[in-house]
Amino acid sequence: MDLEARAHSEHPEELRLWLRMLTCTQQVERQIRARLRTQFATTLPRFDLMAQLERVPAGLKMRELSARLMVTGGNVTGITDQLVAEGLVERVDVEGDRRAYRVRLTARGRAQFRTMAQQHEQWIVEAFAGLGARDIGTLHKLLGKVKQHTQHNFLETE
Repeated sequence: MDLEARAHSEHPEELRLWLRMLTCTQQVERQIRARLRTQFATTLPRFDLMAQLERVPAGLKMRELSARLMVTGGNVTGITDQLVAEGLVERVDVEGDRRAYRVRLTARGRAQFRTMAQQHEQWIVEAFAGLGARDIGTLHKLLGKVKQHTQHNFLETE
């Protein structure tokens, strides 16, 4: 039973909407994870780490990667170790700081990520194929309102 099925008509419409959004997100993510595994023998966390590095060609320090990925340093270290062993990323010393290093994509890693990213983009487009351009625009705008409202309220509660 998915989360949506737990909500009944007596629950607020907002709760039912939240559960629908969560269910959709989980379904798309499950498909992406499966496709990454079968087509590229990789995982979503590895893809996400490589995506962060692709955005910063000079590389990122481990704590920067942890913050961007919103995971612990231990998780980042484990994934980084795997990718280094496969020659997809490399560790580069940080000038002036003997204890720190940056992680960046190798040429092979950039090429492999580019291929995965193109396919990932197509999978996302397919996931929303049931919506027309107008529906997508409207949904994007409405979710932007939710995002803005929740960010504003979150700042007030801190």
